[in-house]
Amino acid sequence: MPEQTEMVFNALQGWVSQHFGWFYLLSVGIFLVFIILIAASSLGEIRLGPNEARPDFSYLSWFAMLFSAGMGIGLMFFSVGEPITHYTNAALGNSGDLSSARAAMQVTFFHWGVHAWAIYALVGLSLAYFSYRHDLPLSIRSAFYPLIGDRIHGPIGHAVDVFAILGTMFGIATSLGLGALQVNTGLNYLFDVPVSALSQTILIALITLAATASVVIGLDKGIKNLSNFNLILALALLLFVLVVSDTLFLFNVWIENLGVYFGSLIDVTFHMHAYSGQEAQDWLGSWTLFYWAWWIAWSPFVGMFIARISRGRTIREFALGVLLVPAGFTTLWLTVFGNSAMALDLGQAAGGITEAVGTSFDSALFQFLEYFPYGDIVSMLAVVLIITFFVTSSDSGSLVIDMIASGNKKNPPAWQRVFWALSEGLVAIALLLTGGLKALQTASIAAALPFTVIMLFMCYGLYRGLRLEKQKQTAHAIPTVTPVTGGATSWEKKLRTIVTRPTHQKVRTYMQETLMPALEKVAGEMTARGLNVALTHEEESSRLDVGAGDEYAFSYAVHVIDYNKPAFTFGWTRTDPEKNDKYCHAEVYLNDGGQHYDIYGFTEEQVINDILTQYERHLYFLHTAN
Repeated sequence: MPEQTEMVFNALQGWVSQHFGWFYLLSVGIFLVFIILIAASSLGEIRLGPNEARPDFSYLSWFAMLFSAGMGIGLMFFSVGEPITHYTNAALGNSGDLSSARAAMQVTFFHWGVHAWAIYALVGLSLAYFSYRHDLPLSIRSAFYPLIGDRIHGPIGHAVDVFAILGTMFGIATSLGLGALQVNTGLNYLFDVPVSALSQTILIALITLAATASVVIGLDKGIKNLSNFNLILALALLLFVLVVSDTLFLFNVWIENLGVYFGSLIDVTFHMHAYSGQEAQDWLGSWTLFYWAWWIAWSPFVGMFIARISRGRTIREFALGVLLVPAGFTTLWLTVFGNSAMALDLGQAAGGITEAVGTSFDSALFQFLEYFPYGDIVSMLAVVLIITFFVTSSDSGSLVIDMIASGNKKNPPAWQRVFWALSEGLVAIALLLTGGLKALQTASIAAALPFTVIMLFMCYGLYRGLRLEKQKQTAHAIPTVTPVTGGATSWEKKLRTIVTRPTHQKVRTYMQETLMPALEKVAGEMTARGLNVALTHEEESSRLDVGAGDEYAFSYAVHVIDYNKPAFTFGWTRTDPEKNDKYCHAEVYLNDGGQHYDIYGFTEEQVINDILTQYERHLYFLHTAN
């Protein structure tokens, strides 16, 4: 029933825009301010993982996956059509002249700039922090732990994840639908393939199968390699248009566009067009609110995906990278394509691009490329790029949805990922058949509304978690209160301990003969005083837990850690009877990871005093956290 469905979609989009438009704009403004404040504060130094964790991916691969997962298809679809549409939109006071071009780029930057990436950064930061720093599931529900505790594993947590799945499904389906529309138009332009629902259905089916194959291969091989390939193709297309067009002019307007955008950031963030006519408010619902809802609907997917690939980075590094790097590339892309299109429209095309956008928005990119040398070849490159963006959006989304739906497993079975990849394709086909672009927009706006509320609670949960982290750091920084008595050594012995680089076997022997008895004595005394104590001895580590099972339990562990001897300390190698290239530490680990100090050489009583010092700091943290 496409006609009846279209009526329902139109009514639903109008109702949400009219009654909740203010809520979307206010919420997205809050998300942006929150991320900026977190990154700028001392909390930005906290690492997403244990203190010793380091990133799994290089900056280039990280950026490529961010860009491909976050905005690929949308940029191809809107990079020409949107600036041209705003440039001639009377509702915005534009009439197709040079001043209108400046205003059109301001609005386009607003829709694709830091607001979108702040939404992604909030979800990704919450997931990465609670999962990698506090060992909670890599799931949306984990952000609610500071608010509801262990109840995240019950009905409330299930409901949060269900809304995340629905929002992600419709957000991805929107992108797949836009991609199918544009690929169909591109193939029609190149090979006269008919533009029809049947063609789009076949395209979605074929590309979904390709995405399914990438999903089966996995994150490190399939998705990572395809994302890197995406970035190379995108850069090739961008550089071609940049070089063939007026390069100096484009760099000039890019800088001016950025200045206009950042200069008006506060104003446009809260601009509801409340003092404008109904036409302007309708425009707000069709553009700004659609984008905000689309980004929010995508945020469980993109947020979880970037959390998955961002372990080991600091909060500041994560926030600045996610907020600025992809947005910076996006603004350059929009300038190169959008300003080039408007310049052509004012000159050589003589209004032809505006006319083409008005006739068929899907064809805007290909009509634009028609004015460049080797237009057919470049259009083919654009079609390939859209298809690869299509695949990365689907395979990344399938992986993320499956992680949520399978009980938050990080590596769920391949057949489940295949199920979700196929489901996304089916939803995209259904939306295209029932209402086209309007259905895709309405699905995003409606699905994002409940998740916006969840994201506001997520801000509060993350704030509480980070505040406790800060209090814990303060507690660990207070001077040692417990006096270190007994076992005093002469300065000669202390110096010998400092310069000694013991072998692996020596450290293991030390742990068995000195550390383990010390831990057992502390555990016995604490148990006698009614504390809940667990003691674990493994081959290369020993651990004492007090208050086991509590999120804020005390944990004191010592691990045998191997290091390569520095090349300049050749004296150690000469005097080492085993001629070994490695030396070892007996390093202390607490709840939040390694503490970067070695206790090898401590006497039994000194080990006990170190344990009690750390426990006393932990109790101080619990006292200040109440």
